[in-house]
Amino acid sequence: MYKFEPILKSMLWGGEKLIPYKEVDSKMHSVGESWEISGVKGNESVVAEGPDAGMKLPELIARDKAALLGKSNYERFGKEFPLLIKFIDARQDLSIQVHPNDKLAWERHQSKGKTEMWYVVDADPGSRLRSGFAKQVTPEEYEQSIADNTITDLLQEYDIHKGDVFFLPAGRVHSIGAGAFIAEIQQTSNITYRIYDFNRCDDSGNPRELHTEMSKAAIDYTVLPDYRTYYDAQPDKATQLVSCRYFTTDIYRLTKEYEMPLAELDSFVILICTTGKGTITDNNGQTMNIHQGESILVPATTTGLTICPEGEMELLGSWIEE
Repeated sequence: MYKFEPILKSMLWGGEKLIPYKEVDSKMHSVGESWEISGVKGNESVVAEGPDAGMKLPELIARDKAALLGKSNYERFGKEFPLLIKFIDARQDLSIQVHPNDKLAWERHQSKGKTEMWYVVDADPGSRLRSGFAKQVTPEEYEQSIADNTITDLLQEYDIHKGDVFFLPAGRVHSIGAGAFIAEIQQTSNITYRIYDFNRCDDSGNPRELHTEMSKAAIDYTVLPDYRTYYDAQPDKATQLVSCRYFTTDIYRLTKEYEMPLAELDSFVILICTTGKGTITDNNGQTMNIHQGESILVPATTTGLTICPEGEMELLGSWIEE
């Protein structure tokens, strides 16, 4: 099992919650994102402790191959780690944006697309986010709404609270609102088309670049009655939140020792602690401490885990199975 050094990113819209939440020693301010596990080029996670401390995630994959990723994942993704895990702290509204699907992202950028999910770890009173269109619009109406600053009128808005879940397939227009504190699980891709940014300027006083034309072909204009994901988490049991070809995510709200069988799963597992603390022990006897704001990568060869919470602990678990 592996823990990694967090990659902290100061953002124009970032807040001050991530450093104390993660209990890390940093004097950075306006930290909007903590990249927990990343294989993105130039932002590769580094092992934080143990005999492999200092190794980068791509180096682990090159050494351990299918033993780390799983046989089918290694055949599908090769040396690329397929998921990117983040915590996001929004002091201000993030831009309204969309991500391309695999086909368009490859044609334009030789990159994977970006399907993702959000789990609301916490939210200030009155916090909101936007996901999907509230009514049917044409590409022309969409473009005009950006020009006349009415794009927000076209989108579905949600009041959010701790525990809310949103699944965001590539092509769905979305934005995170001020006061939201979110765990994000996504395909490994950093391709974002910024649609609207509330006329904000960057640190140099220049308007932030928009990608209006590029976004038009990326958007899925389908209107759904509700874009929120509903679930009923039972104590001390696994509850599925999302299942798609890019990742499956379960939630575990634990009050006592929990056995997680993994022998039949041909995939790595990522465990993200959102609340509380405890220990995780694998079938080889390796034990790791984990607390809120930390993530652990479990190799595919692991056949089972014993998770022991200290009091109450909440974990998200993600893996890939086709």
